[in-house]
Amino acid sequence: MSGGVTSLGAMMAETADLDWTTDPALVRQKSRDFFWYSPVLKRQLSRVTAEAVVSVRSEEEVIAVLAAAHRHDVVVTPRGAGTGNYGQAMPLRGGVVLDLSGLDRLVWARPGVVRAEAGMRLIDLDTQTRARLGAELRFHPSTRRTATIGGFIAGGSSGIGSTTYGTLREPGNILALRVVTCEAAPRVLELRGEAVQQVNHAYGTNGIITEVELPLAPAWDWVDLVVAFPTLTAAAGFADAFCRMDGVAKKLACVVAAPIAQAYFRNLGVAVPDGRTLALLMVAAPFLELMPGLIAQHGGEELHRIASEDAAVPLYEHAWNHTTLQVLKTDRSVTYLQTLFPAPDHLALIARMEARFGEEVPIHLEFVRLEGSVCAFGLQLVRFSTEERLAEIIAIHEAAGAPIFNPHVFTLEEGGMKRVDAGQLAFKRAADPKGLLNPGKMIAWDNPDWQPGRPQSRHLYGEG
Repeated sequence: MSGGVTSLGAMMAETADLDWTTDPALVRQKSRDFFWYSPVLKRQLSRVTAEAVVSVRSEEEVIAVLAAAHRHDVVVTPRGAGTGNYGQAMPLRGGVVLDLSGLDRLVWARPGVVRAEAGMRLIDLDTQTRARLGAELRFHPSTRRTATIGGFIAGGSSGIGSTTYGTLREPGNILALRVVTCEAAPRVLELRGEAVQQVNHAYGTNGIITEVELPLAPAWDWVDLVVAFPTLTAAAGFADAFCRMDGVAKKLACVVAAPIAQAYFRNLGVAVPDGRTLALLMVAAPFLELMPGLIAQHGGEELHRIASEDAAVPLYEHAWNHTTLQVLKTDRSVTYLQTLFPAPDHLALIARMEARFGEEVPIHLEFVRLEGSVCAFGLQLVRFSTEERLAEIIAIHEAAGAPIFNPHVFTLEEGGMKRVDAGQLAFKRAADPKGLLNPGKMIAWDNPDWQPGRPQSRHLYGEG
């Protein structure tokens, strides 16, 4: 816990005009995200809670919170909508949760570009840019209907639209970020160009994002397609070919092996034949006439199509991390992986892993462009037995050449980067000299000599 009741009480007294809550139930609710996707994180983090929540509605209020936190040595964990699923917004060392969802205004929208406050929901942002400009965000997570844009930048990396635009780290996908530091006199910094990478996907450990500037894409009339294939190999080959159709506007190319859809997709809108692997697609309406030929070439059968806006449950809510969520609604014995099947041998590697693990690791793939090449991210399900077996499954994938971005750890370096990001660490030293922002999530702050293969999460949280 941070600084004890006296420090927190002094901070709250100094900022008494802000919207504070200390009600234990409400604080606990705001102290949680979807960490429970992982049985490992569920064991480690289920009792984590802050001591208070402060909800802000302006950048000036963010500055006031961070100045007081610095003065009284109170740790601060930022939060958007809490839709992250590996503990990004969990206050590991107590203190204060900084709820940014009240920063929900559109700053401006111009042809091809939009700027919004960090707490604006993605669906609201898309609604406004469609109405004003006939444009939408390049990509979004499967939690589009609830997630905030600042939370996506701080804790996400890719999603629906990555078939065309790659990940948030691809140059040009984030144009600018406005960030507040945690110092005696907090600074407001405008980061542009390559400088945005200093806080992109940093979980708010080294600055609080208050505004985001992003490029836009044309807002097509999207159509959801569900296509069935006799084998995973056929479906994966089809999705790969679909992503290589550069002239076709596309947003989603998801593959789910049997029996995922048959057992768990209750709101798909179509009955799925036994044993069939599905490809879930989002295609712009003018390009639909090109699909039957490609489907037939790969031995597929179209099962269902509907205008995306007319679907009772959007198709993208059966893809990406929502695939796992659809399963967990009825089966809590399952967890998942986050895997890269890198080009150019991704299809062969996927087939090898399917043969190696069978029903223990049902395959779920998202086809994307990464650094200019088509490849696949795997968000495979895992029929969980023990933590030791889970670690073994991860090790086998990595030894085969399929890196795992481990969703069963809560630190930046272990979960995604596999290395110390010197730029983000240097920025934290300047922007958060006391280490008060979301502590415990950046290994390098506590151990700058950390190397991959040396697990740190248990130590950072105080276990063992």
